[in-house]
Amino acid sequence: MTLRPALPEDAAAMARVLGDWVAETAWMPRLHKAEDHVRFCGHLIATQDVTVLALPQVAGFLALDGTTISALYLAPAARGQGHGRALLSEAQSLRPHLSLWTFQANTGARRFYGRAGFAEVELTDGAGNEEHLPDVRMTWERTT
Repeated sequence: MTLRPALPEDAAAMARVLGDWVAETAWMPRLHKAEDHVRFCGHLIATQDVTVLALPQVAGFLALDGTTISALYLAPAARGQGHGRALLSEAQSLRPHLSLWTFQANTGARRFYGRAGFAEVELTDGAGNEEHLPDVRMTWERTT
């Protein structure tokens, strides 16, 4: 397992990871095509601090926009092995506090972030996100 900064040529592999998550998540609306995901991931690489998980191929990524985690996705085969925790721990080592939004329906993500010390601080009806799904803002503060 290698964690490394994302390169522009990682956008397509990152987009596959993201697209696979959308495809396997029954409650997630299908709003974008594969090429949209590639453009989105390229934009993340160009504008945010993106770390990829390479096994050796890209199997996950975390995007950090200042102190906001804007994306964390893992390929199905990379889940449940501590890789998501490794990506998150890397982000936590870089910032004294972090925040993120996830969907209320994403109970797995909510448990994952809760185990990592994030607290749920705000619930919304989803009117402010593109998917129009109820979401939750979570925050974390370093305690040492």
